[in-house]
Amino acid sequence: MTESTGNQESHPLDAIIESLLFVAPGPVTLAQIAAGADISPEQADKGVALLKERYAAGSGLSIQEHRGKLQLTTRPVFGAMIEKFLGLQATSRLSRAALETLAIIVYKQPVTRPQLDDIRGVNSDGVIKSLLSKGLIEETGRGEGPGRPIIYGTTSDFLQYFGLNSLDELPELDLGEQQAEEIREKVFKD
Repeated sequence: MTESTGNQESHPLDAIIESLLFVAPGPVTLAQIAAGADISPEQADKGVALLKERYAAGSGLSIQEHRGKLQLTTRPVFGAMIEKFLGLQATSRLSRAALETLAIIVYKQPVTRPQLDDIRGVNSDGVIKSLLSKGLIEETGRGEGPGRPIIYGTTSDFLQYFGLNSLDELPELDLGEQQAEEIREKVFKD
C-alpha cells in the first residue's frame, strides 16, 4: 500500500513509519510519528498495523508498545545471539525479592511503596532503588494520600528485559480461590 506524505513522493506507509522508528532515539507516540511523516494519526496507526503484520511474518524486528509509545526493537528470540555479536555481558539476574516486587508492580501498577510493603509484608525501599537503578520501573507520579507517596510503574526497558512487546503479553494470574481471597484482603482492606 502506498500513501502520500505531503510534498514528498509516494512511499509505502509502513516503510515511512519503519524509517522514523529506526532513527528515533527512544519510544515515540503515534502523534510524533504522524507529525514526522506529515500524515494523520489514523494513517500512522494504519501504517504501524501494516508494519506489525510484516514483522509477524518472520522478520528479525518487532514493534514494542508501552504506555502509548512505540519503539522498533529486535525480536526477543535473537537476544542471546545479539548480545554475543555485540560482546555484551549477560544480563544481570534479579534477586527473588526484586522479582517479587517487580511482579507486584507489573500486575498492580500504578502502585505506591506503602502498598508494596503491605502486600509483601516487608520494607521495599532497597528493592525499589535497585529496580529503579536497573531502569525496570519508574516514578509515574504522586498519590493523593497522606505524604503524597510516589507511584511506580514499569518502563519500556522492563519489556525489553523480559522479551515482551507490550504488557498485554503478560500471562494471566492463575491463583487458587484461597490465594486470590488473601490477596484481595491485603490489597483492598480498609
